[in-house]
Amino acid sequence: MRVLITGVTGMAGSHLAEYLLTLPGVEVFGTYRWRSRMDNLSDLAAAGRLNRIAGGGNVRSASELADRIAEEARPDQLNLIFGDLTDPSSIRRLIAGLRPDRIFHLAAQSFVPTSWDAPAQTMELNVIGQINLFEAIREAGIDPLIHVAGSSEEYGLVHPDEVPMKETNPLRPLSPYAVSKVAQELLAWQYFKSYGLRTVVTRGFNHTGPRRGEMFVTSSFAKQIAQIEKGLRPPVIEVGDLQSKRDWTDVRDTVRAYWLALERGVPGEVYNVGSGVCRSVEEMLKILLQQTDRTIDIRVDPSRLRPSDVKILWCDATKFRNQTGWQPEIPFETTMRDLLNYWRCRV
Repeated sequence: MRVLITGVTGMAGSHLAEYLLTLPGVEVFGTYRWRSRMDNLSDLAAAGRLNRIAGGGNVRSASELADRIAEEARPDQLNLIFGDLTDPSSIRRLIAGLRPDRIFHLAAQSFVPTSWDAPAQTMELNVIGQINLFEAIREAGIDPLIHVAGSSEEYGLVHPDEVPMKETNPLRPLSPYAVSKVAQELLAWQYFKSYGLRTVVTRGFNHTGPRRGEMFVTSSFAKQIAQIEKGLRPPVIEVGDLQSKRDWTDVRDTVRAYWLALERGVPGEVYNVGSGVCRSVEEMLKILLQQTDRTIDIRVDPSRLRPSDVKILWCDATKFRNQTGWQPEIPFETTMRDLLNYWRCRV
């Protein structure tokens, strides 16, 4: 079975690749661009399990790429292939040359504040990029199972009587990023109904753990604590809104859910994925602070506040659990410890 991960160089993509490499009979491929950072794949590289298909963007045809894959792909490694979702010809060539059996579509501009600064670019990568992928699948005449990574940010404005949030909740997106994710989900539905593409969408609630980008709140706090411990900054953590509430799941549990979404999920359906436990940002910070012996003050940084923020994201994953049997396994305290240790090794 050939599996393609778009966005494999991201946090979730790298963990998903590692998980898939533990499964028998799965050949793992992932897309990269010239400017892709490879930091998240350093563990695979160190283990000798990272293989780059030669040629990159210089491959001129799908048949040439297919030949390269046949010659160079390694079944026990993550095989990287050049592919740019914003370039239709690049994606058509990749899909026709690889002909994957399953696709995990994770590539996205996924940082909410960036979507305020760059709304058009966010839409181009998240929405137009997905259209390019779907059209490439149609043109290649293949019938893969397709996972689309949606987001709990799609729910947006949630009233007190609407939590925990079910798939039937109304979608009231509050950021350009959230709007782009609603559009991705609706495109998945439309291509399923119009063309029979076997799409399964997960609305993933917040997931974190080792490799989380430093711009995200859990990593921002963990990195600041690690810097304070090393004497690289004063003993003060800069914070934004501490009262927002989130449902965090360990990324390693989340990528298992992605696999089960295609193993046991129903094409055309949407599933919430989350722990079912809601914590404030302040509670999360306290758990991190419990894992250091330093005395650290907290200071609000106005630049960390958003124009409009989702106040609560609380998952009801009953539908997904009943369909797949998935359960999160990693305690949140363990996730926070592993995240802090990740940053201790890097500052």
